[in-house]
Amino acid sequence: MLLWLTFALLWSPTCWAQQVYGPGGGTYFSTSRDFQNNITGIRVFIGPLGLIKSVQVRYGSSWSEKYGAPGGTLQEIILQQEEHIIGIYGSYRSFLRYLVIYTDRGYSYPFGKDVGNTFIVFPDESDKVLTRVYGHYRPLGITSIGFEWDYPSF
Repeated sequence: MLLWLTFALLWSPTCWAQQVYGPGGGTYFSTSRDFQNNITGIRVFIGPLGLIKSVQVRYGSSWSEKYGAPGGTLQEIILQQEEHIIGIYGSYRSFLRYLVIYTDRGYSYPFGKDVGNTFIVFPDESDKVLTRVYGHYRPLGITSIGFEWDYPSF
């Protein structure tokens, strides 16, 4: 009986964790998906030690709340009309250190310094775009980050 319960839990949808990059730990954050608007900008806040402290996402013309630790120097990108984020490269050690945002217009936007373990993330289908960002943070910065991909809003 216990064996069947274990299998049932392992195969249930609630056990499928989304992929995150970094060691994790701390407070969970997640941007709220906006089903009427696409992501049109990203703000990244970099601390004096080179750690990525927090992120903020723009949907349409409205910015989300800032997710992560307080402080840091603001770096920002605003996407062109009908431009979408289609890939992310990054690196981390104990904290997130580097992000490069890739768009469907062929642009790349780097934030921070490339140090530590690296990752590269693209959607599982070529028509999908970045729709949500989530992860964990501690007082010094973001400890893990993950990305949700879906079809763009029209």
